[in-house]
Amino acid sequence: MPKEWILNQANMRWGLTKKSKVGPVSELIRKCAPKSLNKWEEYYCRKVYSKEYLEQLGRKLYVKITEVCQAEIESISEQDCIDFVINLVINRTFDGYQSEIQTIYGQLQEVLGVKVEPAPDEWDRGYNVDFFIKVKDKYIGLQIKPAGYAYITQIINELEFQKKTHEKFTAHHGGKVFYVISVKEEKGKVIYNPEVIEEIKKEIDRLKEE
Repeated sequence: MPKEWILNQANMRWGLTKKSKVGPVSELIRKCAPKSLNKWEEYYCRKVYSKEYLEQLGRKLYVKITEVCQAEIESISEQDCIDFVINLVINRTFDGYQSEIQTIYGQLQEVLGVKVEPAPDEWDRGYNVDFFIKVKDKYIGLQIKPAGYAYITQIINELEFQKKTHEKFTAHHGGKVFYVISVKEEKGKVIYNPEVIEEIKKEIDRLKEE
């Protein structure tokens, strides 16, 4: 397994089996429709590239691994490894957290002061809910839509169906489902219908009092 991993990583890095190097093999094998491995090999070597050509690519991969990769590995110091781990755990985690806050659900979480969580797959499929807010033993559903969605005929037609699934969500989980419309600006995504925030706050308060 370690050997295969090294070979695979090096091959992907230098793209030695990309379509431009070895041809569209997925299409070619369907065209060939071989009954055996030997038939496929014979077809490929006769119609596409010779076996000698593939061996040449293999030798090139060997050089890349034994020369380039080995030189790069030898240049890595203990401090490089320490810096990498610290950067991955501290710096990149913080950058990811900042990016998360800049998303729509991150903004909602910040302004509402409650946890906004991704909906499980069955809620997404069954209720058309992207995120949820838990209030005591009840749930509020959120569906995020791109700005201008109401003007797209196909989406308009979906709204009536989604309304029924949202009503089902409320019947099963107690809270309403709200549409949060997202629009992309230079600095990132923003909430296009900020009035929905007050509506969500009222629903949170209502469920808290029940």
